Amino acid sequence: MKLLVLDGDGIGPEITAATARVVEAMNHRFNLGLELQHADSGLTSLEKHGTTLTEAVQAQARAADGVILGPCDTIIYPDVSDGGVNPSAWFRKNFDLYANMRPSRARDGAPAKAPDIDLVIARENTEGFYADRSMFAGSGEFMPTKDVALAVRKITREGSRRITDAACKLAMTRRKKLCIVHKRNVFRMSDGLFHDVAQEVAAGYDGLEVEEVIIDAMAALLIRRPESFDVVVTTNMYGDILSDLAAELSGGLGLGPSINAGDDRAIAQASHGSAPDIAGQNIANPIALILSTGMLINWLGERHARPDLVEAAARLDGAVDAQLADGTNVTPDLGGKLGTDSFGEAIAKRISG
Repeated sequence: MKLLVLDGDGIGPEITAATARVVEAMNHRFNLGLELQHADSGLTSLEKHGTTLTEAVQAQARAADGVILGPCDTIIYPDVSDGGVNPSAWFRKNFDLYANMRPSRARDGAPAKAPDIDLVIARENTEGFYADRSMFAGSGEFMPTKDVALAVRKITREGSRRITDAACKLAMTRRKKLCIVHKRNVFRMSDGLFHDVAQEVAAGYDGLEVEEVIIDAMAALLIRRPESFDVVVTTNMYGDILSDLAAELSGGLGLGPSINAGDDRAIAQASHGSAPDIAGQNIANPIALILSTGMLINWLGERHARPDLVEAAARLDGAVDAQLADGTNVTPDLGGKLGTDSFGEAIAKRISG
């Protein structure tokens, strides 16, 4: 199996290097047959090739079994017409990665504000208010006059069905609890459609406990009783916001993994940004991308009936838990003194040991 590694920007090259070291250890320990390929992306690619994501890299990604994507500093990218392609958005749209799965679990040794949190936000990933993926052609955001800006929100029956189905399948492997988050009291048509389809899909899963919560109430309940939630399914923007909140409650975005998956493809991508202020200092926490890569490898194992990949992913998760529980051999943001590279090496040794 081939995994394409794209460094991204800022701390991206450092945390992808640490992640690659961990994958190498998994490969050696479990004889997985994983081949890591590397290509330019982001600002490095823009400088070399005039675009942040070349057609050659797009083709390479299509040929790979999975992609490990470092964080991208898209806010400083030029316009798309000048080569500023958002790699994350491109993959989500062109690979139809409709399910953004973002788990948040408190781990021993991590600075969790909610010590009992253990949930997954299942975020619809291809629709909503996101202007770069809500239209076949053109943008979903526009200004009819210089004083008016409009955004079009897209919610479809099929988009709502498939993210809810993915969430239900996941919930049935966990605590069999699903929470549908919406705002249909205001967005009666768009959120109303999402809500109705989600309820229809969930009704097909025997033994699944289903509740529904309005988005603003959900923000409060995540603070008040996060331990009561298992799998939360919601639309794109709501999921984007709630998953960051849940990550912070479980210890911070530096610990927040994420996978963007479709029916045939998936990419590993940390939930945090590129942190250019600490880039090149070897102090960035690589846990989020390491765990995201574990999620990708687990996804590949389940999709291809490869129990060795599933076992390797579980070993990685356990290695991170053990390293955090140690309490001292962690990166500076967690109170330790290990550099990004040393932390990656420490996880690799735990996997190999």
